[in-house]
Parts: sequence; C-alpha cells; structure tokens
Amino acid sequence: MEKEFIAGIDKLSKEEIACRVIRPYIGNEIPKNELERIVAETIYFDFPLRKIDQHIFSLELFHGPTLAFKDVGARFMSRCLGYFVKNFNKQITVLVATSGDTGGAVANGFYNVDGVEVVILYPSGKVSSVQELQLTTPGNNIKALEIEGSFDDCQKMVKQAFADKQLNEKIFLTSANSINVARWLPQQFYYFFAYQQWPEKDNTPVISVPSGNFGNICAGLLAHRSGLPVTHFIAACNANDVVTEYLATGNYVPAKSVATISNAMDVGDPSNFVRILELFNKEFRSLKKVMSSYSFSDEKTKEILGEVFREKKYLLDPHGAVGYGALNKYLQQHPGQKGIFLETAHPVKFYDVVEPVINEKVPMPQSVQDLLKLKKNSIKMRSDYRELKEYLFSE
Repeated sequence: MEKEFIAGIDKLSKEEIACRVIRPYIGNEIPKNELERIVAETIYFDFPLRKIDQHIFSLELFHGPTLAFKDVGARFMSRCLGYFVKNFNKQITVLVATSGDTGGAVANGFYNVDGVEVVILYPSGKVSSVQELQLTTPGNNIKALEIEGSFDDCQKMVKQAFADKQLNEKIFLTSANSINVARWLPQQFYYFFAYQQWPEKDNTPVISVPSGNFGNICAGLLAHRSGLPVTHFIAACNANDVVTEYLATGNYVPAKSVATISNAMDVGDPSNFVRILELFNKEFRSLKKVMSSYSFSDEKTKEILGEVFREKKYLLDPHGAVGYGALNKYLQQHPGQKGIFLETAHPVKFYDVVEPVINEKVPMPQSVQDLLKLKKNSIKMRSDYRELKEYLFSE
C-alpha cells in the first residue's frame, strides 16, 4: 500500500479505503462501479473504536446485521458471487462449516441470492441459542445440517466434499468458510478502519485478535504486509491452544477441539495457520517477531469479563474477553505500548454465559427479540461424510 494512502487515511471515506485495499486482489474481474456497490453494501454499518482506558481500545465489529465480525466477509463474498453467477447456467452450492458466527453471517449474506444454494453444517449443542436461530431460521435457499460432533468434524466433512471428484462433477461447490480466501480477504478492511481512528499515529498499536480458524488474524497480518502500521499481533486463544503451544515450543501438534464458552474459537486444527506460516516462509523466528499468543480457560475468561464490566464499565462477549485478556497481558510485559482488541460479537449472542457473570440482563436489540420468537429448522445428521454426500446428491 502506498505511503501516501496511509498518510492520508484520515481524509478518506470507509468506502474509499475498502476499495483501495481490495482492488489488488480483484484486478479487472469486477468493474469499478460494481465493486463500489459491493463494498458499499458490505460495510454500510459502523466500526467504532472505543476507548476502554489509557492503553486499551476496543474495535467493535458487531454492528452488522448478525452482530458479528463475519458479516463483512459473508456480505462481500455473497455479493461478488451474485455478480459472477448472473450469466452462469449452473446451480452453485455454498457449503460451509460453522462453530457459531459464520453460519448466521453466511445465512444472512446469501439469503435469496439468485442461483445460489447454501448448506451450513454446525455442531449440535455447541453453538449459542442466538447463533443457532440465526443460521436455522432463514429458510428458502438456506439449509442447516445439525451434526452430531464438533466443529472439526463439520470442517472435515466439508473438506471431504471438496475433494470428492464424483460430487464435484455433479454439483458446483464453493465455500464461505475462511478456507476460502474470498471470505477473509475483505476482513482487512476493518484493520484499516481501526488505524484511521487510532489517536496516536506516532505510536502504532498492538492488535489482539480472538483466534479460532485463524482467518481473522491472517487478514490482519496480510494488511500489515501491505503497509498497515502495526507494532505487534497477538493471537488470543481459549483452551484450544495449538498455536499458543507452537509459538512457545516450535512444535505444531493438532488436537481434538475442546468445547468452551467462546465457541467460535473452538478449533483444534486451524485451517488458516498454514497460510500464516507461508506469509513468513515457514520461518519460526520471523513469525515470533510479529505475533505472540496467549490462551485462557473459561474460568479466566469469565473473570476478565466480570472485572472489565465492573471496573471499566464495558461489556465484553466471551471472545472479546479473551482478546482483552491477551492484550492486557502483553501490555503489562511491554510498558509504554498501547493496543486494540477485536470485539468480534455482540454480548447478547452469548447472554446465557454473560448474564450470570455480570448479574444483569444484557440489552437485547430488537432483531434478537424477533429472532427468539422463531423456531429452528435443521436436519440432524451423524458425523459421517457418506450421509452428507447422499444429502447433497438428493438436493
């Protein structure tokens, strides 16, 4: 990214920033006026940077239609796909696995997009009630498969589908998971929006990212590689600490995912970590200079959530609490630095976790009140790829 762009970022609109950031990845595939429309429809909501104290800021990414950061990637990708399928004479099926927020964002972003069917796999009993309703209630071209297993099981089934030649000869498959770079490339936008609002341009921020499948932090690292000023990145993890262990020991050992209260981060073998390694040419020391990682138990996550609510008068969701905790820990070890954590979802999406911690009701947006009146509509399925294949063939 040109130095002039970074130096003059305060004078640009969100739409101008986003178009400049994404254009190198689009080339001439989408006309300028169409790209501007897609971008405008993607980022029509706010991305405020809130000051928590003298050293810590929250980038709120929950002001979109499904109250989560994944609205950006899902809306951008759905509109790009909608543009490309206008003259396509074959049905497209978007196949996606979700540990929580992806499902709702994809369901909302792709709802009623002509020529596109969406099939969402989610782990039964391992997403919040609000998340489940967001991905199971739209209907029409959105189908939800409730899988008896973990997110890793869902993701494995999706990957098997993409590797199945027989299936792909009959069905045109694409993904809206972060295994598809088109889903997370536009997530670079809000890192630039954060820098635009950053009050001390001569003291660049540390950025803490709640991390599960590592698409979000991969977008941040790519933005940094493109010229975004960032002092350091932190991968904030829950009990699924494969990357935290890797950065501590140099050994990468995938593990079976563990269910936690920050469920969108419950990934035992993150798909995008290999992409991060590629960004650093698989050089462990180079990566450690740019990225650190901390992990937190559910008990510690609740403790952070409660303390920040009481002492800072700021309400976190469980993922944001992990992000805050990691940033606070890093800043204590690096006096004089300041930073941003990504608040990736509205606390109301996890009201059943948050309310007992703060002993108060979480303010409920009207959209969630309306959602809670609906009844989920899902198809239960075992964690068996043969069943998924049979279902896709029958559709």
